[in-house]
Amino acid sequence: MPPTGHPSDNVQVVEKTTPFSGYFQVDHYTLKHRRFDGGWTGEISREVFERGHAAAVLPYDPVADRVVIIEQFRTGAFAAGQQPWLLEFVAGIIEEGEKPEEVVRRESVEEAGVVLGPMEFIGHFLVTPGGSSEMLYLYCGMVDSQGVGGYHGIEAEGEDIKVITLPFEQAVARFSGDGPHNMTAVVAMQWLQLNRDRLRAAWAGSESVDQKV
Repeated sequence: MPPTGHPSDNVQVVEKTTPFSGYFQVDHYTLKHRRFDGGWTGEISREVFERGHAAAVLPYDPVADRVVIIEQFRTGAFAAGQQPWLLEFVAGIIEEGEKPEEVVRRESVEEAGVVLGPMEFIGHFLVTPGGSSEMLYLYCGMVDSQGVGGYHGIEAEGEDIKVITLPFEQAVARFSGDGPHNMTAVVAMQWLQLNRDRLRAAWAGSESVDQKV
């Protein structure tokens, strides 16, 4: 069991500095934390990558049983020596004062050209807790996939996004097997596999709306 009480009672920050601040930020911590046996560690030096928190959504058409997927270049994948064009789902950084639900609705229009209908919250996750504070809020949202596709994104932000739709079974296959895969997309697809029948039944009676822009 972890130490009881508020985290601030079990962590002592000796020093915190910000050696780099640009598009992203890196903070340096010198800290101690309580041990499982009740004692304290010595001073630990760690960098934390600060990129803000994010929200993502799996756009799913329950009528056509199709998934809307985006593909784009990722610098981190390139730096890791991997295929840098990754299949993903719509996502965006949560700006100050925004709710995660607002982010995914906005980004769905910008990145995929679709308007989300009803949504379900999948969960929130620490993406890389060993070195980043980023929290991801993940959703599944209903869309009408008819006619969806093409190229999207905001050019001024360097976005070049290809949008495709796949039948559910093909989407499962694309995010299985050999990678690399976007982990957020894998988690979302596994959730959809478990909840697909329930969603199709629940969303079948949803009001029809114009869900393309």
